[in-house]
Amino acid sequence: MEKSRNETVEKIVSLAKRRGFVFQSSEIYGGLNGCWDYGPLGVELLRNIKEEWWKAMTYRDDVEGLDAAILMHPRVWEASGHVENFTDPMIDCKQCKARFRLDTLAELISDKNKEKALKEFDAVEGETLDDKFTALLEKQETAQKLLEIVNCPQCGNKGTFTQPRKFNLMFKTFLGPVEDSNNVIYLRPETAQGIYVNFLNVANASRQKLPFGIAQIGKAFRNEINTKNFLFRTREFEQMEMQYFVKPGTDKEFYDYWKEIRIQWFKSLGMTPSKLRFHDHPADKLAHYAKEATDIEYEFPFGWGEIEGIHNRTDYDLSRHQQYSGKSQQYYDDASKEKYIPYIIETSAGASRSFMAFLIDAYYEEEVKGETRNVLRFHPKLAPIKAAILPLVNKDGMPEIARKIETELRPYFKIFYDDKGAIGRRYRRMDEAGTPYCITVDTQTLEDNTVTVRERDSMEQERISIDKLVVYLQEKLR
Repeated sequence: MEKSRNETVEKIVSLAKRRGFVFQSSEIYGGLNGCWDYGPLGVELLRNIKEEWWKAMTYRDDVEGLDAAILMHPRVWEASGHVENFTDPMIDCKQCKARFRLDTLAELISDKNKEKALKEFDAVEGETLDDKFTALLEKQETAQKLLEIVNCPQCGNKGTFTQPRKFNLMFKTFLGPVEDSNNVIYLRPETAQGIYVNFLNVANASRQKLPFGIAQIGKAFRNEINTKNFLFRTREFEQMEMQYFVKPGTDKEFYDYWKEIRIQWFKSLGMTPSKLRFHDHPADKLAHYAKEATDIEYEFPFGWGEIEGIHNRTDYDLSRHQQYSGKSQQYYDDASKEKYIPYIIETSAGASRSFMAFLIDAYYEEEVKGETRNVLRFHPKLAPIKAAILPLVNKDGMPEIARKIETELRPYFKIFYDDKGAIGRRYRRMDEAGTPYCITVDTQTLEDNTVTVRERDSMEQERISIDKLVVYLQEKLR
């Protein structure tokens, strides 16, 4: 099972590079761990995902858009709790110098090694080996003994771990030419704080009344100890966040409302419903700012993983910014004639993780006429290329007609022209790129001005008049 899951991810990574979806950052220099570049098809898919999210969020009367700066005043991150709390416990191997996040160490150590180590302890709570192992690591009194027993997964040496210590995940840099502690600022680890500090600016400029939201798409940066699983955990990523400001006492209603809205968004864009679920955070595992929280998870080949978080953040964020800035963040309610600090319902989706989930969900292998066909069944709204123009042969005036069709369609759709190789091979290339429709100029075109339009998933073909192609594709690509 583990081998099969790894093979699936490897196939996706291979296809992503081969077809120009994703490349390793700085690959010619050996690559930069945890950083990826989006190629010609990848940048289109990512843009389409963000565009669909933006439409779903801001093409309504109660949500406004924002694009806040990546660099912010350092006091923002003190107020938000990131300077104090945005840490991961980590350990190092004294022998090989490898560094590990404590909460992922259980995944890296072999079951045989874990079973051997657990025999040294009395009854341990937990359903699985990983649960039991992690429970021991989380307790200071048992962690030290356990780390003396297990082998480092990198070098195999026993008892070479340092004691766990906190590691802040924010990237530091300096503002201005002088590199001293007075000029330290951070690359933002999340986009939400840019929304919070602009809450009253947006409310006043847009004349919005509660409840209303502020949406933003932007880059964030986290100095992850361990990056893994392709795009799932990276050091540079993109977030799609919407913070919905509500009157205290109505927060539960809107928390439940946004939960349903957000999971339906993924389903509406073709994601397999059975591979989506909510994972509610238990009360004793909630973040310091949260009253209630859930994750929308997708079942990746390596297991369930979060692609979006929905949180009831109460009035924590605005209260902290009021305290640290000395500026009131209270909202005046015309209806009730009172002032209060709003509660916030957060929906925070990973654009990069959503990209990976949509890519994996769309990937299919099937046998067609004795050959394996790899196909990406993207929803038409997400497909990087909407249609391919293919002259059957490079003679008899077919290329000229095909080029004319290309010119007519390009103002409306992302189009690809391909006249290299057998028509069957060109179809396969478009299947791997996830292109919904292939338009073939053939012998009959010369006779009646119609073309063959092939649909990606069913591979069915129909004849369409050239002058009706724009309307035909517009209807199909909705």
